[in-house]
Amino acid sequence: MSGGSHHHGSVDVADIAHHVATQLTAIGQRFTSNRRAIVTTLTAAQRPLSIPEILEDTGLAQSSAYRNLTVLENAGVVVRVTSTDEWARFELSEDITGHHHHMVCHSCGFVDDVRIPDEIEHELDAALARVAAKAGFQMAHHRLDVVGVCKSCR
Repeated sequence: MSGGSHHHGSVDVADIAHHVATQLTAIGQRFTSNRRAIVTTLTAAQRPLSIPEILEDTGLAQSSAYRNLTVLENAGVVVRVTSTDEWARFELSEDITGHHHHMVCHSCGFVDDVRIPDEIEHELDAALARVAAKAGFQMAHHRLDVVGVCKSCR
């Protein structure tokens, strides 16, 4: 599931469910209906979602959503994405979705996924690795946030 998959749409929902179940089993957890609802919601959204967005779509109680997101984070299935408002966003890990970056609205906090063409991605990765090496830092990978104003706020 990792590496070549660059788009949510190219990943089969059944493959995602199998991957999530395997990751949860590895940490002694089950793929419960509440966790399945969260994963389904994040898969369909194709962008990081805030707790209110997750609650609206899943119908879960806030405490249940936080509890289950923590388990999914611990399993390496879900990652927390910081934004510019009071809400953390959550999305499926890059093992599932493929490598991507984020566009973050500094006005409303909206976060969307953005994929860079492979050629530019490789150039960016090489440039960042050189910068890191000069600083005596061994780079494992990179993340990039493009911060600005979304079309809804303009």
